[in-house]
Amino acid sequence: AENSQAGLISFAVAFLAVLIYMFFYYGKAGLAANIALTVNVVLIFGCLASFGAVLTLAGIAGIVLTIGTAVDANILIFERVREEQAAGLDLTSAIGVGFRKALPSIIDANVTHFLVALILKIFGTGEIESFATTLIIGIFTSLFSAIIIGELIINTWLSKGKSVSFNTKYSKGLFQNFNFNWVGNRKYFYIFSISVTIIGMIGLFSRGLKQSVEFTGGYTFSVKFQEKADIEYIRANLEKVLIENNEIASIDLKTKSNDYNVDIVTNYLLKKEGAMDEVKTKLTQGLNACDAKLGSHKITGQRFISASVSSELWSSSAIALSLAMLAIFAYILLRFGHWQYSIGAIVGLAHDAFFVISIFSLLHGYLPFSLDVNQAFIAAILTVIGYSMNDTVIVFDRIRENLRKSSDSESQHDIINRSLNKTLSRTFNTSMILFVVVLIMFIFGGPAIKGFLFAMLVGVVIGTYSSLCVATPILIDFSKKLKA
Repeated sequence: AENSQAGLISFAVAFLAVLIYMFFYYGKAGLAANIALTVNVVLIFGCLASFGAVLTLAGIAGIVLTIGTAVDANILIFERVREEQAAGLDLTSAIGVGFRKALPSIIDANVTHFLVALILKIFGTGEIESFATTLIIGIFTSLFSAIIIGELIINTWLSKGKSVSFNTKYSKGLFQNFNFNWVGNRKYFYIFSISVTIIGMIGLFSRGLKQSVEFTGGYTFSVKFQEKADIEYIRANLEKVLIENNEIASIDLKTKSNDYNVDIVTNYLLKKEGAMDEVKTKLTQGLNACDAKLGSHKITGQRFISASVSSELWSSSAIALSLAMLAIFAYILLRFGHWQYSIGAIVGLAHDAFFVISIFSLLHGYLPFSLDVNQAFIAAILTVIGYSMNDTVIVFDRIRENLRKSSDSESQHDIINRSLNKTLSRTFNTSMILFVVVLIMFIFGGPAIKGFLFAMLVGVVIGTYSSLCVATPILIDFSKKLKA
């Protein structure tokens, strides 16, 4: 509960930052998007409340991805409108064409999200199911808010004779003349990605991942405090004593029945047989340090949790992720008509997931916050995959559109470079907004959710990179000649 509360507070601050960014970048159109985004968030929380859903960290991850998708839909529309205005269309015509041209990409991105969310909902458990529930709700509310409410507000303003701007003095002309040779530099992208993969594999084989008690099992102690329990204060004191091999053991704390009773689960000395008494001694040492603030404490129960549950969690997670990847491959194949698009997307998604996992393997024990691999971490990976997939599908949509409009004399590489450069403004804005949201949550959120948000921070950056520098090069190199 305390993790979700910290997540909600930091999410509120982050959402405010999104509203400010959209207004300063897109002007009055950004204001319309902000109204639609606010309605979207209200609808999501209203649906969750009506369904009696419990908001977990994974649920918050689903909301973050939903906000990212909703913002992305507005940005896609606005960038299209700006392109049409630059091409000479008047404002009213540009708005109509912008909404129409952006719609296929928006639909593609949300359909792939829905397929993944539906599979995760059916086959996932715990945090994964919570993530899927929130995402499914968010897909429908986002589409409604971006396409219906956003367009309704803008058209209402136009009908009343009011002008609607799609840029400000700060954003006017940004990215319009950007011309980078993405195709020509793809060998450097390959070198970077292959190097990261090799380093990641070395890290996984040499250091492994720090699994939480959810996956390893461990010792559970029920503790009753004289005063209301301060979860983060208790955690901080326990982390000072539950140290094994110069690394803090995984510790999970949850209030039980009321604010005075806490269940503490740890995998400290898990590999040492008959260590219950030793673990209890260390635990007592940490709890004694809490007595000055929380009054006296009493350990009311203790037990050992086997790792049998963890194997079920791993199995359900693996099945859900595998089926989600298969669904993405099938939809993109159906939508784009060529298997090369599907291969590019899947390689990009696998690249992103492996990158985040490698970072956790290499850095656990070195950062001042926990990098435990738990269900919340899996939810973060799913968020990264969802965002990266969204980005990749939109890039592919633009490539296909430009291929259809191109002449036979135009170079395929020039078409792809132009497509990537044209979508760069949308890619930058969506990535920047999502990164800022997660960064603010990371800064203001509680210690318990730092690792979860760190995974998402890394994922946003690498997801943006992969859609431009991994998925598209794979698409090119697996195709002798791309076709629309």
